Amino acid sequence: MPDSQAQPPDGATADTTALLLCGARLTDGRTVDVRLSGDRIEAVGTAGSLTTAPKAYSARVDLSGFLLLPAPAEPHAHGDTALTAPTSEGPVSYAVEEVQRRATEAALLQLGHGATALRSHVRIGDVQGLDPLEAVLQARRSLRGLADLTTVAMPRLLTGVAGSDGLAMLRDAMKMGASVVGGCPDLDPDPTGYTETVLEVASEHGSPVDLHTDGDDPARLARLAVMAGGLRPGVSIGPCAGLSRVPADIASRTADQLAAAGVTVVCLPQGGCAGAERRGGAPVRLLRAAGVRVAAGSGAMRDVANPVGRGDPLEAAYLLASQAGLRITEAYDAVSSAAREAMGLPEVKVEAGFPAELLAVRGQELGGVLSLAYSRIVVHRGRVVARTSAVREYCDSAAAFALELPRQGRTETGP
Repeated sequence: MPDSQAQPPDGATADTTALLLCGARLTDGRTVDVRLSGDRIEAVGTAGSLTTAPKAYSARVDLSGFLLLPAPAEPHAHGDTALTAPTSEGPVSYAVEEVQRRATEAALLQLGHGATALRSHVRIGDVQGLDPLEAVLQARRSLRGLADLTTVAMPRLLTGVAGSDGLAMLRDAMKMGASVVGGCPDLDPDPTGYTETVLEVASEHGSPVDLHTDGDDPARLARLAVMAGGLRPGVSIGPCAGLSRVPADIASRTADQLAAAGVTVVCLPQGGCAGAERRGGAPVRLLRAAGVRVAAGSGAMRDVANPVGRGDPLEAAYLLASQAGLRITEAYDAVSSAAREAMGLPEVKVEAGFPAELLAVRGQELGGVLSLAYSRIVVHRGRVVARTSAVREYCDSAAAFALELPRQGRTETGP
């Protein structure tokens, strides 16, 4: 279990106190107490077995009625454009401080949903240059201790005369603190040359690669996957919705090539981050049947590509189960363990020794919480960092009673 012993990311704090989660239900039906120490799970025992242990607890959290899960992660966000959907308030500002504010707010919304780690794709070049990346990196610093935010630098062009500036800016972006080399080869006149350049820069910095492609040219997709996956580990490609627009036999052959290349496909079941004409989902069952590693992200969050995007991993899992035909456990795996693996993060299980990255959701079983996942408690590095409480009241002349259902405005973040 070497991955589970990896060092915590920057910003972790030494904590010798323990947090006790009491009476939580697990997906296997057990009711347990879970003791967290520092940023790891120290012990898991039957309900009541850990409450008398001679340990100094910083707090106890009663999770009776909650299902306890490994926290989801967000492998495909867009912090620089989040919350920019057109409104009646006039044009959107892209000043650094405004982008930082929106990126922070969007990350906190996603944290409230349960995502304790986020990968944000940030466009560089064009009119704003490196300003959007600077803003998202500032948001990353402001979120330290609440959530782990990493950035993908995405230049528009990398080949030809016009691409020389993009290449210089990409190298500058990596020096500034971008964690992943990415981009969209489909936008460059030479997609193959673009991918070669991305791989070159990634090799220079020892960085993962995350390529965005949504076209319906299976040959190009397979070629990019073979180039990227064959040359280095840690390669993600997505959302690959174009595979749903080609004949099944061609999509199947392409899925076999993606599997052979060893890349991870990050699908976006909530609508993606392209225009309406490009929306749709990757054929996840076909990809999984071919042996492709499939994770799921959210994509656009209330911007021009998706004005109602929620950035909710549990909604993504719900859609994978309800529309893509995955089993419930497979759907949640796509937004949790598979998403974390795609981001190079340690595995999380509700077992001793694993990272204390957890999500408690009001409910008794996984299918139910994906359908009605309103009240949530989020644990990051062993601390409760967000709570969402939801209540619905039914009243008539005879009786009044309360059930756990949504009421806006009850999310809290912080220690």
